[in-house]
Amino acid sequence: MILVTGATGTTGSEVVKQLLDTGEKVRAMSRRDTAIHGVEVVKADFDDPESLGRAVDGVTAVYLVTAPAKPIVDHDVALVEAAKTAGVQRIVKLSAISGDEPGSWHLRSEQPTRDSGLGWTILRPGTFASNMMRYAPMIKAGVPLQNWTKGGAVGVIDPRDIAAVAVRALTTDEHSGREYVLTGPELMTFIQQVAVLELVLGTRIATEETSIDAAREAMLNHGMHPDSADEAVAGMTRLAEGKYAVLTEHVAQILGRAPIGFTTWANDHRAAFR
Repeated sequence: MILVTGATGTTGSEVVKQLLDTGEKVRAMSRRDTAIHGVEVVKADFDDPESLGRAVDGVTAVYLVTAPAKPIVDHDVALVEAAKTAGVQRIVKLSAISGDEPGSWHLRSEQPTRDSGLGWTILRPGTFASNMMRYAPMIKAGVPLQNWTKGGAVGVIDPRDIAAVAVRALTTDEHSGREYVLTGPELMTFIQQVAVLELVLGTRIATEETSIDAAREAMLNHGMHPDSADEAVAGMTRLAEGKYAVLTEHVAQILGRAPIGFTTWANDHRAAFR
């Protein structure tokens, strides 16, 4: 039995799908009453140790996703403690490319998994291709898209590849004690991603540069926790400065194929932008 936290999220939902496709037994953890076809769903909360105990009971591996805010590092600690008590064998922790930045939330949130004494794998993906989905309403409305990262490039990755790597790490021991920086096949700026969408959709998409301060204000106005907004802004600043302009071979080495390119992702999801 494999437990997937964040099972309705961007990568978690794909991890569930791919695990089911390989015939694995899957349990999803959710704070809300949720139904997922073919999956046992346990209602649990990171702040409720008893519910975490129910979630990890009988589980061999956990896909761990927690939200980026400073107090939420406690959620990683709580899950790891419950997993150790239940005899879980391995944890695959979703982090981010900023995980090697001293003091970053992602680095701090990785530590409980590293210190668990269990088999662990850390995944540090670059920018998700699916992040462009947040702009779908603006594209449909013809509103200019805010470019918060200027000319900063990153190895944009398809969440399906992140999930595929996670599935390998969840179902075998060969990735235990490893950390992987996961990237797509090419470095892309925000403007280059928009250009691909223009070709795929056959329409002009306007953009405008927006300050980091304005980006933080927008996040807060949408209800984001201040700590989460600060972490996001720090990441966008580093991206704009070119600190994430790296490509790795980890996806290809683990999956035995090239990572999915952004153009393929855009074509596969074009309906969302129409």
